[in-house]
Amino acid sequence: MGYRVHTMVNPLLNDRDVSFLLFEVLRAEELCALPAFAEYSRETFTLYVDACRKLAREALFPAYRPMDELPPRLEDGRVKTHPRMRELLRRLSELGVVNATRPFEVGGQQLPSTVAAFAHAYLMAGNLSAQGYIGLTAGAARLIESFGSDDLRRDYMTRMYAGEWTGTMALTEPQAGSSLADVATRATPAGDGTYRLVGSKIFISGGDHDLTDNIVHMALARIDGAPAGVKGISLFLVPAQRREGDALVPNDTAVAGVIHKIGWRGLPSIALNFGENGDCVGYLVGEPNLGLSYMFQMMNEARLMVGLNGVASAYVAYQESLEYAKTRPQGRGATSKGVGSQVAIIEHADVRRMLLRQKAMVEGGLALVAYASRLSDLAEHAEDAEQKKESFLLLDLLTPVAKSFPAEKGFESNALAVQIHGGYGYSSEYLPEAWLRDQKLNSIHEGTTGIQGMDLLGRKVSLAGGAALELLAREIGSVLRDARAGQLGRLADLLERALSTTLGLTKHLVSLREPGARLLHSADYLELFSTLVVGFMWLLQANVAERALHESGADESTPDGAFYRGKLCAAQYYLETELPRIEQLAALSFAGEDSYARVRPDWL
Repeated sequence: MGYRVHTMVNPLLNDRDVSFLLFEVLRAEELCALPAFAEYSRETFTLYVDACRKLAREALFPAYRPMDELPPRLEDGRVKTHPRMRELLRRLSELGVVNATRPFEVGGQQLPSTVAAFAHAYLMAGNLSAQGYIGLTAGAARLIESFGSDDLRRDYMTRMYAGEWTGTMALTEPQAGSSLADVATRATPAGDGTYRLVGSKIFISGGDHDLTDNIVHMALARIDGAPAGVKGISLFLVPAQRREGDALVPNDTAVAGVIHKIGWRGLPSIALNFGENGDCVGYLVGEPNLGLSYMFQMMNEARLMVGLNGVASAYVAYQESLEYAKTRPQGRGATSKGVGSQVAIIEHADVRRMLLRQKAMVEGGLALVAYASRLSDLAEHAEDAEQKKESFLLLDLLTPVAKSFPAEKGFESNALAVQIHGGYGYSSEYLPEAWLRDQKLNSIHEGTTGIQGMDLLGRKVSLAGGAALELLAREIGSVLRDARAGQLGRLADLLERALSTTLGLTKHLVSLREPGARLLHSADYLELFSTLVVGFMWLLQANVAERALHESGADESTPDGAFYRGKLCAAQYYLETELPRIEQLAALSFAGEDSYARVRPDWL
């Protein structure tokens, strides 16, 4: 046969890039000045990142291909997972990944989210399905921690944080999709403080498996007589096995089917029925009819998790295509006139163009999600009340961007990885095609890109009378001043123009009274806004890289010199080639181009 199976050791992420972002750009050790993180240091942060990196490379990544080739299956009403998954979950739990950022008093490690983001990115890059169980369990357990009763915390949360049981979010229903106002699952009071649930859920990731003794579903349902729409939704804890005394007994939850997915094949997605026999017990979490507001905690955390998944899926594919380009001989240099030895394809300018584009999207996306994670730390733990408030506003504004940019641009980056591999790229003997399949799910998980665009333009840019957007402009302004104080004035001019265009367009769109007109170009606005924010991330990185080069005097023959120059080159590429697109997108939005609003179904 004409191909060879590619078996290189993939580093998953660039360790130098992780160190650069964590300690040089985001200065994670400064978080140790906060009381919540006073027990930590740069050294202990590094220990956790190193431990996750080691587990990802030695155990999670080698299991990725086997799990992709043998997805979960339904047998006798139960989901059977890949036999290697149980051991992976055990090791992840022993490492403390489930409770990494939770307080000491609930059994957590109380690490900053900033540090956990980088550490867990390695795990996601190694095997995002394995880490998927962990992320969902952590989010579900935190809902119980935040809003559950003492009994629910004792009986369920502690076992979930310990990794003994897993958790899910059971929101979506077949007839409702993303429209949670149409949730129809019913909850009838049983007279003893519990409820009996009846209804169907679908696309429930990790909703059934053979890995732990219990699965705890955080489900949305309507109590009998509740108001229509989102105001009548309550949150319930619905275990697959409920506690009766010291025993666990089946709780009338049934798998109706397994979704056969194109990617994320190690993590089952199922259709789930509650109460087929009228005996599905649910425990109310918090107050009645406030379930959606509670669930937004997990949804927003999950959106950031999906963004990190998007970065990780793109980063691991970038590392693979970079190594392949360095080692794959094909063709000759442009000036060779077709004679002489073949050269590695990285010597061809168009291959370097694709690799630089991957680098710009991947490293820009990682900086964005990590920046959002730092805002999360400050929003929860800052001592200054104003800093706490501002961090929360800015995080809320950036959440739809941090979710959608890595997913959408990550898919483009993964497609470039396939392209660089040529004919091998679309073969299953090489991994880029699998990561491409994985990546597509990220633009759909936790609210499609279209939903994120409507959220950003319809709500987030107007938060607190536009205060969140003003905060972003202030942060960008600080980076612009730093750039002009150095040698990056030309790049600063590009970003300042993009900021001005974005602010002007936002003012115009928000002023439109008719919602249909205001949101007509919400998808374009999200792309435009995301391009601006990642441009901000790249100028921030460029400032740090330029200063480091100046202070160290390192030339390009040294590892540090090459690294920093690579950062400056990627920043130039992104700001020069991507920011000009903002003008085109803004022109379409200002003009209200309405072709897709006018087109009728029968015209299509």
